[in-house]
Amino acid sequence: MRQDEPLIELRGVCAGYGARALVANATARVCGGEMVTFLGANGTGKSTLLKTICGEMAPMCGDAFVCGKNTRTVSRGELARLLAVVNTDRVEGDGLTVRELVGMGRYPYTGFFGRLGREDYRIVDEALEAVGMESYAARSVGSLSDGERQKTMVARALAQATPVIILDEPTAFLDVASRVELNALLASLAERQGKAVLMTSHDVAQALEQSSRVWLLTGDGALTDAVPEELIAAHNEGRPDSPLDRLFKNRAVEFDARRLDFRAISN
Repeated sequence: MRQDEPLIELRGVCAGYGARALVANATARVCGGEMVTFLGANGTGKSTLLKTICGEMAPMCGDAFVCGKNTRTVSRGELARLLAVVNTDRVEGDGLTVRELVGMGRYPYTGFFGRLGREDYRIVDEALEAVGMESYAARSVGSLSDGERQKTMVARALAQATPVIILDEPTAFLDVASRVELNALLASLAERQGKAVLMTSHDVAQALEQSSRVWLLTGDGALTDAVPEELIAAHNEGRPDSPLDRLFKNRAVEFDARRLDFRAISN
């Protein structure tokens, strides 16, 4: 696929549970080489939309595509070769070495209990090097800091050798320095390896500073797909449809364009 063709594409997608749509008529894309950050208040449907993109849920309406394949019809095995997922949950793997955990990313090609061959180990080692964890290969996962664990999980996603990587709040349990480092790493990997990276986050400032584009989901189910400059301009111009100003509507906070973040409304 060409660099400007979307590796993730939503066409009028509605996502939710039962008859309740949390996301309505979403149209958005992520191209190769882009890191897109997905912002939204808790409960607005970010994780629900991610599950829809990952094929875990069917869209209530519209269609989601990964590398041109409709997630309604693509097989789970084929999707595992197109899309790697890093979840929020703290990884359980204390009895494994870092290299063994990263090697689990090769399961679409070897089977869950399959043996890794020379080529698999080469890919694993390249993934560790790409995230700066090659010197930790023989370390126990249980000995790692939270930041090192997340880098290891990114390496496992890289070892899966997919064009798309989706991360659900990967920085949720990290300190400030580790959050900045991981965001910079993901942006660099997207650019250097031509991958489409989509991650959910609550870190508005980091999203606006480091992302190629931002998906912004407001409480009314509307999804905005825009470059950070467009979002900031809409706020600065006082547009009534400014997505940043609707992000936490009816909450006692306001967007501060100087800080690229939210602050409490002054009385």
